[in-house]
Amino acid sequence: MTTTTTGSDFAVLSRRITGAGLMRRRPAYYAVRLGVVALMYLGGWTAFLLVGSSWWQMITAVFLAVTFAQVALVAHDLAHRQVFRTRRPSELAGLLAGNLCVGMSYGWWMDKHTRHHNNPNHDDLDPDVAPEVLIWAAQSAVGRRGLKGFITRHQAVLFFPLLTLLAASLKVSSVKALRDGTVRRRGVESALLILHAVGYLAALLAVLAPLQAIAFLLLHQALFGVYLGMTFAPNHKGMPHPTGDEDFLRKQVLTSRNIHGNWLTDVALGGLNYQIEHHLFPGMPTPNLRRAQPIVQAYCAEIGVAYEQTGLLASYRQALRHLHEVGASARAEHAAR
Repeated sequence: MTTTTTGSDFAVLSRRITGAGLMRRRPAYYAVRLGVVALMYLGGWTAFLLVGSSWWQMITAVFLAVTFAQVALVAHDLAHRQVFRTRRPSELAGLLAGNLCVGMSYGWWMDKHTRHHNNPNHDDLDPDVAPEVLIWAAQSAVGRRGLKGFITRHQAVLFFPLLTLLAASLKVSSVKALRDGTVRRRGVESALLILHAVGYLAALLAVLAPLQAIAFLLLHQALFGVYLGMTFAPNHKGMPHPTGDEDFLRKQVLTSRNIHGNWLTDVALGGLNYQIEHHLFPGMPTPNLRRAQPIVQAYCAEIGVAYEQTGLLASYRQALRHLHEVGASARAEHAAR
């Protein structure tokens, strides 16, 4: 049953969340989290130097892939000003985490992610569902030829293999954005990206034999892309695409999916498993999302708004099923030729 509330539905929920103190900063949490991630990063590269020229470095590559993804998740929180209250320290830390440590343009990604938050799953306005390699809307699946057509027809099967190219794709998009001048701090971002690339390649070539260096690079970047993609894939893929007529609360809740689990799920996904709460309150510190979840879920039930929550594996099945269904029209078109 739907209840009538004073003011917008989101305003009522926002008052409840604020009243519970869930928008307050958590400096101690972020001091520990940033410290742990920094130690992982420095420890990983220290281990790389100590192990030297050895095929055991493939273990280091796996560890650093996980570390790079955790650094990227920290950059995500910095972009939403969950860590620092003001823009300047958030941006400085974001540039160091994104450009210098990971090798991705922080400014380009922040602009892209902001547009996603404003219009999640919107076919025309959300860059995350734009018809590029993967197709998320059935009307975009028709008329694709060559390699793109092949991928569309088999995109459910190819989804995880394609994630191995995600890290490279982020780097290419970053360079394009800097080349086109669409990033605000173009000079600083370019310098930091060059410093990352030179330092990364120099370390590999100085320590490893040529074949080891190639294997390390491919394994590290592939696993980094897979891990990063797997943290974002469950959140909106396969969820409804809005028409644009929804109010803020429904636009954010109906297009998002939560992943239930335990503390390990929270750590592995960087808090993005509480995607509904994060989209409603993007500035909420990550550790508060778990406490906000029952409040938001109860309120959605109160006003009659569907609230999607499932397990991690089930979320991937839903996303893959959606990809397969979207590709049906492309398969039918190909069969009719």
